[in-house]
Amino acid sequence: MTRKQAATDRDRYQILKQMLVDRRREIQEKLRSLRETLPETAREVRDAEEQSVDDFVQHMDFALMEMKSETLQRIDAALQRLDEGTYGTCTECGTEISEARLRALPFAILCRQCQEEEESRDQEERGNRVTERAILESPARE
Repeated sequence: MTRKQAATDRDRYQILKQMLVDRRREIQEKLRSLRETLPETAREVRDAEEQSVDDFVQHMDFALMEMKSETLQRIDAALQRLDEGTYGTCTECGTEISEARLRALPFAILCRQCQEEEESRDQEERGNRVTERAILESPARE
């Protein structure tokens, strides 16, 4: 490896790592903010409508916290792959994930083509389950 290539790789590593660390910090701050506001929503409720609204808001906050926590786990895994030297490589086909995709989705583990294929398989499986459920739930015809 030439010095120029090593310097380029080192620069790319630093840029990617900083991007992941910044994203991680941003999510941690949002989680901290959500946690701090939760006790405020647990105030005394005067009627059923207010209770319903408070319950909905609290469920949404918890769902958002769960999504942010999952994203943090993905970012931590991406940082580990970066340190191992496997970051930016598709886990399915082994090709390099485009820089544009990594900037948009820094914890991506699949290239665009493999991601599309996986989504197609998932969609097909969901369709099959819906069809199977409809067949099982349909009234028996004699």
